[in-house]
Amino acid sequence: MTTQTLVAADTGTDTVHGLLAAAVAARPGAPAVRDASGMWTYAELDAWSRAYADWLTAQGVGHGDRILVRTGNTREFAALMFGALRRGIVFVPVNPAMKRFHLNTVVPDCGPALVIGQDAQDTAVLRELTDCPVHELDEVRRGAGALYTASPDASGEERAVAPDDLGLLIYTSGSTSAPKAVMSTHAPIVFAARAIQARLRYREDDVVLVAVPVSFDYGLYQILLSVIAGAQTVLTSPDRHVRLLGTLHEHGVTVVPLVPSLAEMLLTLSRRDKREAPAVRLFTNTGAALTGPVIAQLRSAFPKAQVSPMFGTTECKRITVLEPDGDLARPGSVGRALDGTEVLILDDDGRLLPPGTVGEIAVRGPHIMTGYWRAPEQTALRFRPDPVTGEVTLHTGDYGHLDGDGHLYFEGRRDDLFKRKGVRMGTLEIETAALDIPGVTAAAALAPADGHDLTLYAVTELTAEEVLTQLGERLEAAKIPAGCRLLAELPLTPNGKTDKQRLRREQA
Repeated sequence: MTTQTLVAADTGTDTVHGLLAAAVAARPGAPAVRDASGMWTYAELDAWSRAYADWLTAQGVGHGDRILVRTGNTREFAALMFGALRRGIVFVPVNPAMKRFHLNTVVPDCGPALVIGQDAQDTAVLRELTDCPVHELDEVRRGAGALYTASPDASGEERAVAPDDLGLLIYTSGSTSAPKAVMSTHAPIVFAARAIQARLRYREDDVVLVAVPVSFDYGLYQILLSVIAGAQTVLTSPDRHVRLLGTLHEHGVTVVPLVPSLAEMLLTLSRRDKREAPAVRLFTNTGAALTGPVIAQLRSAFPKAQVSPMFGTTECKRITVLEPDGDLARPGSVGRALDGTEVLILDDDGRLLPPGTVGEIAVRGPHIMTGYWRAPEQTALRFRPDPVTGEVTLHTGDYGHLDGDGHLYFEGRRDDLFKRKGVRMGTLEIETAALDIPGVTAAAALAPADGHDLTLYAVTELTAEEVLTQLGERLEAAKIPAGCRLLAELPLTPNGKTDKQRLRREQA
């Protein structure tokens, strides 16, 4: 167990829009958020958020109502989020890449008072799924534009929003099951954002690239971290990922949050580019882990950059953060618990395990969210109050161990850990070894299940036999997959994680 004392960056209000108010007071003319169509300063972002808030109010949306927003990585997303939250409206971000199969569940589940889609095609689909008003983003933009003023009167509406009011419903990706929404009230959102910033220390001169979806909490919180620091956020969408390296150069990007697919894209682009490496100073990673070989390649391609692995889950936002380049001294670690929080390793009966022993990762602290929307049974399973103190412990369903200094080492989810030929192992270890093979650019291992033995999927020009032979030079015999299947690319979830559910279906 590890506990630290929180060093708070801000002792102001515990509401999300309060973070923006502090940034506006400190740096009103500084660049706040940029997308493909332009840039807003902090004062302009604040003014637009008030205009969108007024537009929502004019539509009859009020405190406690939910709006489903499917706009992608745009400035309007940030303005809508702050605008909704400053009126006590619950903001429900949904990835435009989410397919109708999951939208069929998500839209009626959140019960929105209003829905905003990307374009005519998107809104046509959404109108088939709900009876509530559905608006195109361009229509909403025009409506808010009519209400926009550069110097709005701060009417004090923020005071009506309490720290324990529901602010966000964030739907998990659905890569392992049907999407479910994590209920996030203002206070734990703000605590988590401040605690992460206390570790990563974004600076006011930073330019933070957000290429991961803002509907994914990793992307959304980049906006909050930038606001706390007074930094600039640059939003880009998947259709522009082939220009990522150019974006880094053009905007002087200094901080890049990564998932493995984005890391591979950047590395591929950097190999083709003859210019001096962009001045990135920090790569962060969560969602799906970067392996050691990929981190080494990033350091080679971007020699001025440090790497900060992290571990988290939407149910508490972030669990651990490793100090930049801390993996050089502690390979495989994803860091220590956020200040003011606890990480525990428990056995199947909920008993505390000693350092070095693998068990379920559990978490306590002010960053624990409220539970799952309209899912009391799932909430009771994962968010369990202590029978004595009443403090909620989040049981993550992920497995790992702590070292003697409180650094966490992630082993995998329950389904990714297994025993084969008498040896206990995890898919992450096998994937890491595969990526150590020169010429293998992506890898995913499926644990034995449903009559199938351990299988590796790899993206490479090597033959399957060559991959397995070289794995034999890196792993003991019991850990060598029974088969290797070659793909042009790994399937991804909308959040950029390997879609193992799809691989499992294709394996059947």
